[in-house]
Amino acid sequence: MSRSRINGNFIDKTFSIVANILLRIIPTTSGEKEAFAYYRDGMSAQSEGNYAEALQNYYEAMRLEIDPYDRSYILYNIGLIHTRNGEHTKALEYYFRALERNPFLPQAFNNMAVICHYRGEQAIRQGDSEIAEAWFDQAAEYWKQALALTPGNYIEAQNWLKITGRFE
Repeated sequence: MSRSRINGNFIDKTFSIVANILLRIIPTTSGEKEAFAYYRDGMSAQSEGNYAEALQNYYEAMRLEIDPYDRSYILYNIGLIHTRNGEHTKALEYYFRALERNPFLPQAFNNMAVICHYRGEQAIRQGDSEIAEAWFDQAAEYWKQALALTPGNYIEAQNWLKITGRFE
């Protein structure tokens, strides 16, 4: 039985019902349907904190999915899991890969900025202000890209950019 069928979460059930209806009425290939089923099961596992299972489903969805736009969201979600697990280098790699396929993912730019900002704070704690500034500058660039795509979002980032003199 697929994961989405045994999940008790109302939102997941609602999503699954709507997704199943859409899959029936929108003309898609069996491969696309199977890829989406893995993606949906990955999201369900991820929402429950079952990251290893989520990754398995996302990797299988990547194997089947051919659409670059859809692949970008799978890659983004893999990046989220690596971020959550503290694997920031891997997370950045997956966010980059997602953006290569879909440059209009402000959430990927934001997450990349958060990681860079975190690394800047780590460098400060280690007494390396030069490295910290480089990380903060990189975070600023990613936040600017996120804000360019969604000007009304990321208010805290916007304030940080203004306070630190990085907002142009």
